[in-house]
Amino acid sequence: MSLTRKIALNSAVQIAGKVVSTGFGLLVIGMLTRSLGPSAFGRYAVALAFVQVFGVLVDLGLYIVLLQKLSSDEANAESWASTAFTLRLITATGFLVLAPLIALLTDYPGDVKQAIAIATISTFAVTMNQVLVGIFQKALQMHRVAIAELAGRVVLLVSTYLVIQSHPTVPWVMATVAAGSVANVLLSFALSRGIVRIRLHLDREKVRIIFREGWPVALSIAFNLVYFKADTLILARTRPEADVGLYASAYKVLEVLTTFPAMFAGLLMPLLASAHASRDSLRFQQVLQRAVDTIGLIAIPLAVGTGFVAIQVMRLVGGSAYVAAAPALTVLMVATACIFFGNLFANAVVAVGAQRRMLWIYAAVAVGSLTGYLIVIPRAGIQGAAWMTLASELAITLTGIILILRVTQAKLQWSRLARTLLACVPMVLLLMLTPSLSLFPRLLLGAVGYTLGLFLTGTFPTTIVRELFTRQAYANRD
Repeated sequence: MSLTRKIALNSAVQIAGKVVSTGFGLLVIGMLTRSLGPSAFGRYAVALAFVQVFGVLVDLGLYIVLLQKLSSDEANAESWASTAFTLRLITATGFLVLAPLIALLTDYPGDVKQAIAIATISTFAVTMNQVLVGIFQKALQMHRVAIAELAGRVVLLVSTYLVIQSHPTVPWVMATVAAGSVANVLLSFALSRGIVRIRLHLDREKVRIIFREGWPVALSIAFNLVYFKADTLILARTRPEADVGLYASAYKVLEVLTTFPAMFAGLLMPLLASAHASRDSLRFQQVLQRAVDTIGLIAIPLAVGTGFVAIQVMRLVGGSAYVAAAPALTVLMVATACIFFGNLFANAVVAVGAQRRMLWIYAAVAVGSLTGYLIVIPRAGIQGAAWMTLASELAITLTGIILILRVTQAKLQWSRLARTLLACVPMVLLLMLTPSLSLFPRLLLGAVGYTLGLFLTGTFPTTIVRELFTRQAYANRD
């Protein structure tokens, strides 16, 4: 099979696997919100956010560096993989053990402290699995990632169902998350053995290279986490537990949806990096343009249409107790649209080696967001948190776009995005005229209206889809 066809097949497999896994994830969220209620679900969200702050310290930019080295130094792939895996094992153990210890010094309720201790297991498994994903991605074996992720989701779904029938408490629920993550990483490790033999080994020179090349990415991720998780932790300190649960339920929808742009941008990054390395500015611009147009087809109707169905979506997610989160969901879906584009341009920044120039931007947004959260959340609650999240994501997206355009001199056309926005008009009209219908018929009508709008505005994606999944879209020729 040619390299181009392998890339296309891996893209299709990863998308299909992500769709199924996302479906399972949404089922789990629905089960948890209903069984725990807003207050307990808020404590669950706080425990996860607390541990994820420590989890980011583990990164070191290792995934990006490993992916690059596996591509450029194939002769030493086993040494790179072993060094990366061992280094991640050491840093994950060192940093994550701090989370439950520091939690003991806080005034969090006892069940939150227990959940934090259990969540470290889940975060440990997730961080170790990231190294294995890099190996699979380089080998174009992403179907193995899909298999392992699906197995983990099945374990999560089944264990969650059993727990909510017998022990619907925050620590027990967190244990189901840990079980799913551990199942995922164990199967990933077993499947990786057929690609490269990983052993506990540290090559000092490779460790030095990882630290030298990875620190800008690691610092960027750390700044990102400040505005990505600080809202939940500040809410927990300044607002009732139920408010945290309401916000977390809406935020979970954002987190589920943003796995798709992250995956899409990750698939495109090698193409952008290859075009930039070969100084083929035209090809770089073409790939980036197609990506922008394609992302707009999903992100724009999501941002425009959610507000009309937000109450029904939150009722589906958590029941009537979570309907109050609908206004926050409306704002967060606009933030999600920004993240769709932000992920693409953030990966493009890494592809052209300009990540150090983004550091001051990430730092400024982190400081501004943290300041904004501290001022707004005590006064405006979850709605204020949602608006600050939108402001943060919009700032990151716009600065990423500006940086890429300056560095590459790419001349992007934005007219298709404007026409995509215009194509949403029939969708909006149908949603406005059918408030009494149930959610799924309204979604179907909205989709029909949007499709009609795409045809009327000449933006139906026939050409984009064909180009993205044929030889013309890929930097690597047969």
